[in-house]
Amino acid sequence: MYQIDFHTPSHIYFCGIGGISMSGLAEILLKKGFRVSGSDMRASSLTEHLADAGAQVYIGQKAENITDDIDCVIFTAAIHQDNPEYMEAERLHLATLSRAELLGQLMLNYACPIAVSGTHGKTTTTSMLSEILMAADFDPTVSVGGMLHSIGGNIRIGNGPHFVAEACEYTNSFLSMYPKVGLILNIEEDHLDFFKDLDDIRHSFRLFAQKVPADGLLVINGDIAKYEQVIKDLPCRVITFGTDSSNGYYPLQISSRGERGMAADVMTPDGAVTISLQVPGRHNIYNAMTALAAADALEIDREITLAALHHFEGSERRFEYKGSFNGVTVIDDYAHHPTEITSTLTAAADCPHRKLWCVFQPHTYSRTKALLDDFARALSKADAVVLADIYAARETDTLGVSSRDLCDRIQALGTECYYFPDFTSIEEFLSKKCIHQDMLITMGAGDIVKVGETLVQK
Repeated sequence: MYQIDFHTPSHIYFCGIGGISMSGLAEILLKKGFRVSGSDMRASSLTEHLADAGAQVYIGQKAENITDDIDCVIFTAAIHQDNPEYMEAERLHLATLSRAELLGQLMLNYACPIAVSGTHGKTTTTSMLSEILMAADFDPTVSVGGMLHSIGGNIRIGNGPHFVAEACEYTNSFLSMYPKVGLILNIEEDHLDFFKDLDDIRHSFRLFAQKVPADGLLVINGDIAKYEQVIKDLPCRVITFGTDSSNGYYPLQISSRGERGMAADVMTPDGAVTISLQVPGRHNIYNAMTALAAADALEIDREITLAALHHFEGSERRFEYKGSFNGVTVIDDYAHHPTEITSTLTAAADCPHRKLWCVFQPHTYSRTKALLDDFARALSKADAVVLADIYAARETDTLGVSSRDLCDRIQALGTECYYFPDFTSIEEFLSKKCIHQDMLITMGAGDIVKVGETLVQK
């Protein structure tokens, strides 16, 4: 594997530079004096920011973008071997690294790398822990998979020894990381276009846990089925959190304050503390418990930790208030897995509203097909559901599944459900159907956020 010399800046090219993670890594290298170039299929605020910071950004991926003065080309899992830039890099015999391999090499430059993994909750928990480290004046470097308002984006470059990053299991990316502190929030079926089944996923998390050194720490959800298989004979310290007293951290009681957030009395190894959050949803109490456990292990003062959690205002696309139209409250959320959908709609149920509308854009054909009935049950927690076409992302094969199939399943459960093939039709329908005091949630990992933004701007 090619090793980047971070003491001797070179020319690094990012294929897919506008991605949320790739753009952050590109910015880190820019700040370290590297010459950075790259391409993306479309311009965005992230590509514009990088161009302003000194990167050479190409819109459109073409073979001519790859020149022989490039020292290394970085690819994401979404780039296939028939990509023209990939093919040209191969033809020129240029060194290549995956995004995860670059992130892993960056981690080695820090005394305390922290990797946050799990099927759900990575962005929020990474953001919470980052807020705690900043409040404690640890001056961390942060790479988060969403836009965090307190750092003005998805990246923060600090001078301290801590590097906090999300660790995604897809294509086993997180196995390229070198965490001193590892967090495992949950393990569920997902990315079944790569993994064979849940046991295969659990095995990968086991390999991730084994990356933590003997003098390191693993914080893991003790409610994970067969979690003992993940932690068996690990040399590092292991701390668990979960729903009951078999764990080191668990809630004594949880209460909702509606749109004003959540509160919980949480038992820790040192006694009970009260967590107060400004973000809604029971799931966020568990995210906060994970961050608290990690912060305790890093010997951060409890008062600082609890204050940072209380002041945390969420990150972009995580139950984010977008505005209103005709007295209708518009929320946007990144949820694209049945468990995430259930958590988000449960949180919404605690907020004042007349009727709860969920506009959902399924993400990838493989996920939709594998979890079709689970999606139907989760979405049925809304009063009414509106479906957009499936967002294909990296996939080209429809696998014989469509949003119409999901619509049929939801209607069979007795929930009001509609399907429209384009955003304009969805917006016209909602502008007529949603009335004063309704709540509308746009939901999914694609571009469904545009529907709510358009309605708010009208």
